[in-house]
Amino acid sequence: QVQLVESGGGLVQAGGSLRLSCAASRRISEFTVMRWYRQPPGKEREMVAGVTLTGVTNYADTVKGRFTISRDNAKNTVDLQMNSLKPEDTAVYHCNGMLRLTFNEFWGQGTQVTVSS
Repeated sequence: QVQLVESGGGLVQAGGSLRLSCAASRRISEFTVMRWYRQPPGKEREMVAGVTLTGVTNYADTVKGRFTISRDNAKNTVDLQMNSLKPEDTAVYHCNGMLRLTFNEFWGQGTQVTVSS
């Protein structure tokens, strides 16, 4: 069974920064793609950023230039550096991973990010 555990959420003022981390119970190299999603209050879950096994990244338009996703194969973590945070970034942030051999997807429980104005 694969476990993904997020950490690093919290309360921050607008313009501030937070760094989220997703720790996997399996080697990060076993995942073809790792993504961060978020679910704002009362809204649908949306993809924020993704990184492939080869290091190709993609971002939602709403976070481009402010967020950076990175994967550390040695630590088995995928981090999301969030800068210039806005109140609309307030959400529960979830880590997602897809195994490259089975294409099974796994989700973490989520970590709350709250940005005050």
